[in-house]
Amino acid sequence: MWKVLIVDDEAIIREGIRESINWNEFDMEVVAEAEDGEEALELAIKHEVHVLFVDLSMPIMDGLTLIRHVRERLPYCRMVVITGHDEFSYAQEALRLQVDDYLLKPTDPKQLREVVAKVKEKLERQQKEKRYMELLTNQVRKNAQLLRQQLGVEWVAGRLREEEMMRQLPLLDLPSSCPVQVVVIQWFSFKHQPIMSDRDRHLLLFAIENVVSELLMNHETMVFHDPNGLVVVMVWTPISEEQCKGIEAALKQYLYIGANAYIEMVEGGMAGVIPAYEKCRRQMAEESRLSPVVRRAKQYIQKHFSQSELTLESVAQFLNVSPVYLSRMIKQELGISFVHLLTKLRMTKAVELLLSTELSIHEIAEQVGYDTQHYFSTAFKKVMGVSPNQYRKMHVQRGT
Repeated sequence: MWKVLIVDDEAIIREGIRESINWNEFDMEVVAEAEDGEEALELAIKHEVHVLFVDLSMPIMDGLTLIRHVRERLPYCRMVVITGHDEFSYAQEALRLQVDDYLLKPTDPKQLREVVAKVKEKLERQQKEKRYMELLTNQVRKNAQLLRQQLGVEWVAGRLREEEMMRQLPLLDLPSSCPVQVVVIQWFSFKHQPIMSDRDRHLLLFAIENVVSELLMNHETMVFHDPNGLVVVMVWTPISEEQCKGIEAALKQYLYIGANAYIEMVEGGMAGVIPAYEKCRRQMAEESRLSPVVRRAKQYIQKHFSQSELTLESVAQFLNVSPVYLSRMIKQELGISFVHLLTKLRMTKAVELLLSTELSIHEIAEQVGYDTQHYFSTAFKKVMGVSPNQYRKMHVQRGT
């Protein structure tokens, strides 16, 4: 039964509306009556009414104020205004508040029946639409992972326009904004393991995605695999290099597979997602061709970049090679200098701290290996194009 509340400061008007028609005929029941707006608001919320008949001129709280409050608390409640001829302009204001209809005092039973019939029709249509949306939402939830998988593959293949992405992301309970990072996870079986069937490979991919999702459950992410079997993570709340290393360790511990996780910042809005994904893949390809000395150098730098005293010489000494040889090998195999590599790692960490913490610029400078805030800010602006403070403000305004 649809629940009805009648609100008017005149008892005779309330009685006239209540007694003029057979409410059961319209699957309705008058659950309460009120003579002022304040009492009516309490009753409307208490009974969660579906239909409100409301007088505009009442003591304590007038009808328009009551309508606004009920609209906020019960957005699907249908509203019918009760008004006198001399209040008609006032009633027009109520119509602008999207009330469903109005009744002139004294109420005419025939007009009341017509109004109630229209309201019932609207309630039934609203109920059907709500059920349809619930059904649709349940279907989306049941198939969320499959839909995310399809969306992710289309996304990294460049087959979706930005407007399409923004429209589809909220449907899958994802932020309707640009991710801040892309992570690509390359996984591999160890040599002693047998060759996997397609079915086993799909099961393993499913298990990898579950482990990654579990480890990043406190972050806004979308996890899927691309056509090459690489696990891809779109990240809306930044993760750290340490967390990437944690993913690698967890996959080895729980699934007995090796893994390398590559992480890149997204720059330039939605248009920067695909380049970030491609950078991860290039980094992965380059890594597989690296000599042992350069691979070890990278690992050492990734672990110690926060130390301001880290230099080419100290890394070379750790690896037991000459600085000249190490510099040449890094440039030859990575295409960038030692300083460029170190700066890139420091900037990636700096961006993560700017977006995920409230640390001061001075504190961030210290954590990423710079002796002074000025030196850090200069280096950051040279790489990112804006100062650390400007970068933080830009992304806070965008909601990332």
